[in-house]
Amino acid sequence: MCAVPGAVVVAVVSEPGNEVVLRASDIHYEAEIDEAPVPAPPVPVDPLPPEGVLQPVIPQHLRTAAGVRAAVARTAGRQAHRTAYHGLRSPKYLLFAVAWAVIGLVKLIGRQLHWWWLLEQHGLRSQAVADGDSREWSRLHNQARETRKVRGMILAAQLVAVVAAVAALVRFGSWWAWAAVAVVALPMLARHGRPADKPIISPAVVTPRFRRLSADVVLRAYYAAKLGDPSKPDQQITFGSTMGRDGEGSRVLVDLPYGRSLKDAMAVKDAIASGLDVTESQVYLHRDPTSARRHTLWVADRDPLAVPVGRTPLLACKPTDIWKPAPIGLDERGQLVSVPLMWNSVLIGALPRQGKTFCARCLALFCALDPYVRLDVFDGKGSPDWRKFALVADSYAFGLTPTRDGKPAEILLQTLDGIKNDVQDRYNRLSELEAQNSALCPEGKLTRQIARDPRFGMPVRVLVIDEMQEYYDLGKISDQIAELLAFLVKVAPGAGVSVIGATQRPSGIGGGGTLGQRFTATRDNFGIRFSLRTSEWRVSEMVLGAGALGEGLDSSKLLPQYKGVGILRGATDQSPTVRTYLADGQDAEKVLTAARGIRERAGTLSGMALGESVPGPASILADVLAVLGDQPAMHWDVLAPSLARRFPERHADATAESVSAQCRAAGVGSVDVKYQGRSKMGCRREHVMQAMSQRGGR
Repeated sequence: MCAVPGAVVVAVVSEPGNEVVLRASDIHYEAEIDEAPVPAPPVPVDPLPPEGVLQPVIPQHLRTAAGVRAAVARTAGRQAHRTAYHGLRSPKYLLFAVAWAVIGLVKLIGRQLHWWWLLEQHGLRSQAVADGDSREWSRLHNQARETRKVRGMILAAQLVAVVAAVAALVRFGSWWAWAAVAVVALPMLARHGRPADKPIISPAVVTPRFRRLSADVVLRAYYAAKLGDPSKPDQQITFGSTMGRDGEGSRVLVDLPYGRSLKDAMAVKDAIASGLDVTESQVYLHRDPTSARRHTLWVADRDPLAVPVGRTPLLACKPTDIWKPAPIGLDERGQLVSVPLMWNSVLIGALPRQGKTFCARCLALFCALDPYVRLDVFDGKGSPDWRKFALVADSYAFGLTPTRDGKPAEILLQTLDGIKNDVQDRYNRLSELEAQNSALCPEGKLTRQIARDPRFGMPVRVLVIDEMQEYYDLGKISDQIAELLAFLVKVAPGAGVSVIGATQRPSGIGGGGTLGQRFTATRDNFGIRFSLRTSEWRVSEMVLGAGALGEGLDSSKLLPQYKGVGILRGATDQSPTVRTYLADGQDAEKVLTAARGIRERAGTLSGMALGESVPGPASILADVLAVLGDQPAMHWDVLAPSLARRFPERHADATAESVSAQCRAAGVGSVDVKYQGRSKMGCRREHVMQAMSQRGGR
């Protein structure tokens, strides 16, 4: 090896007859930029299967107070029915028991004699005679004679014991001793004398026929519906839970093959029902949050939708509370379903004569029984269903034909305009209240205390519009109504103003213009949807909202004979099928009469229910009260510019003199008040409140 001048030798490679010298510049180094990974245990490519899901200790239908109450009521009602049924028939049962007991006694005596006389040996003796075997006959005869002697002594002892017992009862026994003997002996003798096919006691409840689910039955149904293939490992159907009872039905988690979803199962729901050998209305499929291919299958023992739930509990005519959910009916499992009206607007859609108006009216009756709720009711078709709400409604109009109160569409427009101004004013005042008293108004939200305090003038309001599509086909005024309705449905619930809308044309009013777009925007912004039977799945999804079909919700599958049955979406995490309570015209009149009395005693009856004229724009008193806020008084020259800034559309040109004159005309006197350290003429808040109270709170 030879050194090469000027070279930094790093390696010398020798080959036979050749030497190669490598310099540093001739060698390429790969430098590692990233840090070396920290050694870690190996991770399997296929993850381990998850641990088994623990079954709930308490059954699903007993995990809520409503479910427990329903189960207790169901069991207690059934036992009460049994008691009444058998109690009424107890004399007949006693008569039959005595008759069969006499027959049983005769049968028992006959059996004892049969045993004593050894009749079972008669065949053997007859056979010996036929065979001519005298020795065998003699042996059998001697055995029979000895056996009869022993058995006769036993029977004689029994007879003596029975006679002695009867004599003792006759001589010394009291009534309770005879009763005890009868209680023990009568059923035994009657059971002995009664034929097996003639029971004495008839059943009070006939158990309905129902299909008890098993894994084989479910698999047969799903494979028959072409949701899988048992011969292919990757197309087999499995279960995510064991089969179990849930209320009056059976429940199981079903895992479809990979690539299948709940939507596929919903498309063949009728085939699944056929495979289960039940009606389609007994089969319920619900999405499971853990996987798109997993869903819950619940099969009712009998058709739950064919059983009406009866009349509304509101017939008790007791005051309600809008801050609590309104009871609407029972679900397929018999559990109470309630609708939270606070902070929500409710859309109800269905074909004609499916119970849409009855359902909306039940919610409105709940609101009417809360004396602190201001109710506005409008009916586009003008039927008698809503007219009794004139007893309590702050504003109302029925139909489209002009009346002495004015044109219904104009009354609605004025009401909507007033509610919009009220909503905007509420948000401003709530913001100010939060800054002044965060404990009273946390996060600038309306509270029950604020809503029920007349000093704040912010009661909960509920606007009910039946057949709302009728107000979208009235010409120019429909544009204004549509704009206001879209605003209220989007914005008003947060200020404590809810809208309940019902329509039989959820698909819209036709056309792609601005009016149709506003109708669609209004429909799509309802937070809670209730769909009774519809004509097809597209209409069902318009009522229930986008994605409803993918969740297994399709009201077009409801049978025509079901009235008042629909699918509720948005009220809770579940989307139950609800059988609504019934409240007919007479029930509604009774409830509304009671509601008016409750409101009169609370001093909250207002507006047209008090006989006032059709509501117009917001009054000067309400505007002054809004500006005063918590201030006990204010000068006229301070109040006027404040009104101009707060409500420029109504008071842009307000002056101290004009505001003072309007307030005096409304019943508020001009007095000397002290405000910000100065004494000048103005008005007091208490005087404004008194004037508003005299005018019905408007």
